[in-house]
Amino acid sequence: MTIDTRPPRCWLMKSEPAECSIDDALAAPAQTVPWTGVRNYQARNFMRDAMQVGDGVLFYHSSCPQPGIAGLARVASGVRADPTQFDPASPYFDPKSSPDKPRWLLLDVQALRKTRLLSLAELRQQPALARMALLQRGNRLSITPVAPGEWAVVEKLLSV
Repeated sequence: MTIDTRPPRCWLMKSEPAECSIDDALAAPAQTVPWTGVRNYQARNFMRDAMQVGDGVLFYHSSCPQPGIAGLARVASGVRADPTQFDPASPYFDPKSSPDKPRWLLLDVQALRKTRLLSLAELRQQPALARMALLQRGNRLSITPVAPGEWAVVEKLLSV
């Protein structure tokens, strides 16, 4: 058995508030929700290959009138098959996926606290965040890594 001794990583995870908001996550049992519906291979690979229990999460509300960081969370489990891929009634159904060869994964995210909404416009005004994946032209990934320096800038902005 190997012990993971690397420091926790940080991630930004987007959720549409109509599907799962920070308030929904905070109201869930143990403040933990399964992160279902990821249907991008790069985002899936981040979950599978890089995300670990304890990693920090910026909980981001997307596809809404005011997109932005709405809370802080942490990765609360390892990956497992996303059951929505097997459910024909789900908008995330994937007919090419099977239980013996699942394409899509999920992990659990535990909400830690709601924050003031740190809007996309406010994030764009910060020179120290210019290289943040979220702010790059054409980036639509639902999960992106956040550099330690970027995490520190966001924490400082949230404490103002």
